[in-house]
Amino acid sequence: MKDSKTKTVGLIGCGAIGSLIAQAIEKKIVNCDKLVLFDYQKNKAADLKASIDFPTTIVKNLEAMLHLNPSVIIEAASQKAANDYIKPITTKDIHLIIMSSGALIDMNYQSKKIHVPSGAIGGLDAISSAALTQISEVILTTKKNPKAFDMDNTQPKIIYEGNAEDAAKLYPKSMNVASTLSFIVKPTKVQVQLISDPTTNRNTHEIKIKWQFGQMLLRFSNDPHPENPRTSALAAWSAINLLNTLLEK
Repeated sequence: MKDSKTKTVGLIGCGAIGSLIAQAIEKKIVNCDKLVLFDYQKNKAADLKASIDFPTTIVKNLEAMLHLNPSVIIEAASQKAANDYIKPITTKDIHLIIMSSGALIDMNYQSKKIHVPSGAIGGLDAISSAALTQISEVILTTKKNPKAFDMDNTQPKIIYEGNAEDAAKLYPKSMNVASTLSFIVKPTKVQVQLISDPTTNRNTHEIKIKWQFGQMLLRFSNDPHPENPRTSALAAWSAINLLNTLLEK
């Protein structure tokens, strides 16, 4: 770590996920000493700082954040932010947690400092173990309320069918699960079905896998964040868990 005495966490993006992470830091669920905030929308950073009781600094750009020597930085903003900041952060030998995992699809850049949390799904240890042999089929079916897509359909409607890479690009706020899963099962392609379903108030992800020695069926039904129906609270908590692990190194 950059500083063995002081553990500073940088947070890029002060929306729904960023706010949950900041609140966990305030409650001492995360063991750190300082929090640094940056958001393109300055009012979001200011509002988040005002809402928590924890030593917090707002910076105007990434350069200012790097100057404060954070141990870990979390990207919780967008695929564009991830694309723009991956190299500047990791070349400074700082751990980077990427929430917008779709940004990594076309990026030919690798670093041991880049970390992707499990997000709104689990069982990735079992899936990655199966990927060491042979996975023949992966199907991801995701259902969310139409509010997550700014839609108002009154009957379930399939709004996308295709591969995970395109799903993550077309729905960057809703399908980070697809890109994260695709990284784990490479070279097998993940087939995705995305459904806008007014009969559900939860974000549901069902994963079916056929591999050399059997089959897997994993299903996750998560409450959406009240301020952002596109994302699940579990996504933030997976980042919080990963953050703790990195801070302990």
